[in-house]
Amino acid sequence: MRITDVRGFALSSPIDPPQDRRFHGGTRRLLKRDVVLAVVDTADGQRGAATAGATSSSMREFFEDDSHGTFADVLENEVADALEGEEVDAMADAHGYIDATDLPARLKTKAVSAVDVALHDIRGKELGAPVYELLLDGYEDPPAPTKDLPLYASSGMYMEPEGYAEQAGYVEEAGFFGYKYRPGIGPERDRRTIDLVTEAVTETEVMLDAHTWWKLEDAYGADEVAEIVAYADERGAYWVEEPVAPDDYDGYRRLAETGAALAGGESEAGPEGLLALGETGAVDFLQGDVRHHRGFTGCRRAVELCRGRPVEFVPHNFGTWLGLLANAHLVAAAPEVELVEYPIFENDPLVDASGDPGMYPFDLAFDLVEGRPPVSDGRLAVPDAPGLGIEVDLDVVDEYPFTEGAWTEFRYDE
Repeated sequence: MRITDVRGFALSSPIDPPQDRRFHGGTRRLLKRDVVLAVVDTADGQRGAATAGATSSSMREFFEDDSHGTFADVLENEVADALEGEEVDAMADAHGYIDATDLPARLKTKAVSAVDVALHDIRGKELGAPVYELLLDGYEDPPAPTKDLPLYASSGMYMEPEGYAEQAGYVEEAGFFGYKYRPGIGPERDRRTIDLVTEAVTETEVMLDAHTWWKLEDAYGADEVAEIVAYADERGAYWVEEPVAPDDYDGYRRLAETGAALAGGESEAGPEGLLALGETGAVDFLQGDVRHHRGFTGCRRAVELCRGRPVEFVPHNFGTWLGLLANAHLVAAAPEVELVEYPIFENDPLVDASGDPGMYPFDLAFDLVEGRPPVSDGRLAVPDAPGLGIEVDLDVVDEYPFTEGAWTEFRYDE
């Protein structure tokens, strides 16, 4: 394929009015959600798309990182200069052109991730095949693709313990495999939440996404974290995610001694970090993301690491329906992988329950694509259509103009 055009669009989905969420030691204000859309066109008229600039949960972007708008400029300039006019026969060719630029390593990784997904979308359309079929060739003796995938619901952010329990009930009603929530409202109230949530469900698994414990100003102490992790395990939690900082491998090892199942990896800067975390033996679930870890190509290395080992690859996904389907194609092709993260936002049209378990409004997550992903009763049927099986709606460029500034703010108590 010969690449003729690379574009990057920075978009913002407002949260109006802003929402204030109390956590241990302060208040988080939610103002908007930002998305960078990467669009690649070829000489034969094919178009591929991906969400770009996916950042880790370490929240660097809120304090010191370039904005999403800046990364859209990177796609429009340095990445476009590197790729436009080039003949790309293999994904490694495109990776090489980007790696040869003078961009910082972090931005190269972001750019490669987006371009890798978009080019797989294009290659699938050229061949009339879904992306998951293309990915099968990357594995030795691959099993048949798994196209009917269970989803776990990612929701629950800084609320009263009773609110988490109510959400968990709605998630179970909607048929999801699991309910993942974000604790961090204080050690005692976190324990109370564990009690209420595990009592609220009978078939749905419970996961804790515990990054607040270490990344905010008033962090929990190591002994406190270990006690809560052990308690969550005692109460039947399926996993505790990112209970310590991403580079604290010794912390992961110490917590693994509690016997609790641990998850992590989304905050690793690239595939090498994923592999290093997986090699520790301290995590039971390794969370790569095609939007963040050099696309399908980079994540395949982590999948292969997990194959035949007591660690399961479960992709991180916390964004739009386009990102959902990208990670779903990875899972459909990957050996010994089947679970996909499904973030629930307010008024999600694919969630059928008597109440709304959504976190906050993020209308762009739905409007970015034409049509809907085939999700029903908490399961996703991976599309058989060529490419990713869904098309972007470029009308969003005018409907969701980018607004400068952080999408969330943290205000600490004095």
